[in-house]
Amino acid sequence: MTASDDTKLSNAQIAWRAAQDIADGAYVNLGIGFPEMVARYQPAGREVIYHTENGILDFGQEPPAGEEDWDLINAGKKAVTLKPGSAFFHHADSFAMVRGGHLDVAILGAYQVAQNGDLANWSVGAKGVPAVGGAMDLVHGAKRVAVITEHVTKSGEPKLLDRCTLPLTGVGCVTRVYTSLAVVDIEGGRFVLREKLPTITLEKLQSLTGAELVIAGPVADLIVPEL
Repeated sequence: MTASDDTKLSNAQIAWRAAQDIADGAYVNLGIGFPEMVARYQPAGREVIYHTENGILDFGQEPPAGEEDWDLINAGKKAVTLKPGSAFFHHADSFAMVRGGHLDVAILGAYQVAQNGDLANWSVGAKGVPAVGGAMDLVHGAKRVAVITEHVTKSGEPKLLDRCTLPLTGVGCVTRVYTSLAVVDIEGGRFVLREKLPTITLEKLQSLTGAELVIAGPVADLIVPEL
């Protein structure tokens, strides 16, 4: 069973929802690819200091097309701008910040998330990238790790599972998952449902999830703007 496009959030809407939970003044690392989109939806009036592994702290928005300075890029090789007070530093110093626990939040993508917080997001097998990279540091160095992802794979298989079957990025590291259908916390080794789309029933959502969804209080409607 799969979720149709008219009953799920777009990537932009998932990113918007995740951005709303970033606290004012937080130091944040966004994973390469889809998670980079979160920065577009930073709430007005809220300061967020973005960190990138290749050595910039407090970078700004992407520049207009044609105005890129390709000496100023993030870890995903996307052009960025600088803000007043931005800092440059060595790659080793960047990872010292990560490993030293100086990041408040890391927001990453996922192939699979287990109900105990295990994360698999770097390899799907023999055709995967050569190594896990900086994600293995981020998942255990950041104070909070959140995931943004589709609720199911393109073939309709659950991405939220009782245990991961793909190579792990980190063990017991994820605390919240924002999907195309729901917001789920990981508490006590269980998936706890916090929000779901009002257009999907609990029974349908459970059928698209590879582990039990625990109800531990009111489940709010997952409401996002049109983007």
